[in-house]
Amino acid sequence: MWGQRYAGVVEASYRGAVSDTELTLHEAAELLGVHYMTAYRYVRLGVLPAEKAGGTWRVARADVVAMRAAESVPTGSRRRAPWAARLESRLVAGDGRGAWGVVESALAAGVEVDEIYLDVIAPAMQGIGERWATGAIDVAVEHRASGIAFRLLGRLGPRFARRGRSRGTVLLGSPAGERHSLPVALVADVLRGAGWDVSDLGADMPLESFVRAVIDTADLAAVGVSVTSPECLPMAAQLLGAVRAGVGGGVLLAVGGGAVRDAAHAHELGADGWAASAREFVELLEGTPTGAVTTSN
Repeated sequence: MWGQRYAGVVEASYRGAVSDTELTLHEAAELLGVHYMTAYRYVRLGVLPAEKAGGTWRVARADVVAMRAAESVPTGSRRRAPWAARLESRLVAGDGRGAWGVVESALAAGVEVDEIYLDVIAPAMQGIGERWATGAIDVAVEHRASGIAFRLLGRLGPRFARRGRSRGTVLLGSPAGERHSLPVALVADVLRGAGWDVSDLGADMPLESFVRAVIDTADLAAVGVSVTSPECLPMAAQLLGAVRAGVGGGVLLAVGGGAVRDAAHAHELGADGWAASAREFVELLEGTPTGAVTTSN
């Protein structure tokens, strides 16, 4: 409900008082029946798509109409809003404050914190990675977005803290040459929320150091290796072989990441299992009790 006092403005707008396709932010605010600064906040939160041209925000009239329609949806349904697309827009713009605003709005709409990781941040970053791969954005934009995403994880991570007895330790990392550490950080927090202790080695870990860390980890239940870059697959296979030689058959070896196609590919690399997401990694752990792992050898 926008209020009766705005009905005249809306009606006039539909009769052509504003552009048929594009509005200024002031015009969009009038059409929405809100203050200009409220409309600007919608832009910063990624709720209202907008582009800046010549120092002026321009809004597609269709987006304003869609937003008005969305406001009539029951509150419980708003958790299914396109949060990932909204976050991606703020990340590409380098807007850290707006990115956090999108996350806050999603949480307020009832989205769980693990869903923020897996259904909002992860797909937003995947979309940015695909845009970089096709040349649509510069690598500097991708790096800046990654930096903002890490800051989001820094603010959200403590929410995964869980009391009670640990279910065991999972060691995560990426092979030498693999520089994408965000996927590992995402998985690490989700596993912590599921009751596991996590040793996160991050990206680009030399083989010898990785294996040493695995051998030195107490109560080790599983090792997860993330591979995003296809050129790092041979090193991942070498790493998995070295880890298996170091720990034997009582520890689950799992692999995931954009470079790993499916379970068959994971087995070819020397892993026991494949996890396409943190959710699947948790399911893999829960379905394979420590000491009862079927190895790939």
